[in-house]
Amino acid sequence: MIGEGTQSTNQRKHSFAQDHVEVGFFTDPSVCIGCKACEVACKEWNEVPDDGFTWTGNSYDNTGHLGASTWRHVLFVEQDRTKGNQIAGPMSLGNDSEDPFRWIFLSDVCKHCENAGCLEACPTGSIVRTEVGSVLVQNDVCNGCGYCVVACPFGVIDRRPEPLPDAGGAFKCTFCYDRQKSGLTPACAKVCPTESIVFGRLDDLRARGAARVRTLQGQGYDDAQLYDPQETSVGGIHAFFLLLGEAEAYGLPPRPQIPTIYLKSSWAAAVVTAIGAIAAVGAAFSFFA
Repeated sequence: MIGEGTQSTNQRKHSFAQDHVEVGFFTDPSVCIGCKACEVACKEWNEVPDDGFTWTGNSYDNTGHLGASTWRHVLFVEQDRTKGNQIAGPMSLGNDSEDPFRWIFLSDVCKHCENAGCLEACPTGSIVRTEVGSVLVQNDVCNGCGYCVVACPFGVIDRRPEPLPDAGGAFKCTFCYDRQKSGLTPACAKVCPTESIVFGRLDDLRARGAARVRTLQGQGYDDAQLYDPQETSVGGIHAFFLLLGEAEAYGLPPRPQIPTIYLKSSWAAAVVTAIGAIAAVGAAFSFFA
């Protein structure tokens, strides 16, 4: 096992769904080799159609981003080491011959937020919270309104375009809910050869992640940190990451917020304004009476 901490459940059966245990993904890009086995396994198991992206010639990243037909995305970022906090990992001091570029690999996925903006925005009840804590789209209930798309702070969920199957509906990672109900590990974690993606109990994974951060910091990776924004309106995520550098370097928002918090504050301001207007009208009537 390349990772550290508690034992993963990637290669053994479990009863998390039956026991209503909250589960998650811990993704450690420091051991990711960019093989894309997770992308392939996700598409094969879930029968996700071709996403339409082809070889660009600019990068080995040919899927570009998460979307309705890309539920796992291995991010390839070639970065200049001279850009300070945008660099994922430390430089070797005094080595002028060192390659000035560094590759970052990160297998991105839906975060399955504790306070999911997509779930709050869905008007039909198509998006639900499962017994293992994941966020699931029931596509037979989805009306394709797209409210969930604009409500996701990570830009994960999207509507599938024509002429793909089930065009118009909203799609994203299902956390392989069908596999979990049968005691099986999600397909992406099952095939990961380095255990960069680890599936298991959420509390165990957070302990594993914290241990890994301590190890890397002891090896000189001072910027090693866990990305699990529990202090924002998102309230924490079920698919969290170890980062070697700033969140922006991995295309992740440093402080994600669900849009409904702004809606609530707008409603509060409107109510206060309305009460003030009513009071002013009442005072005017009293004065002229």
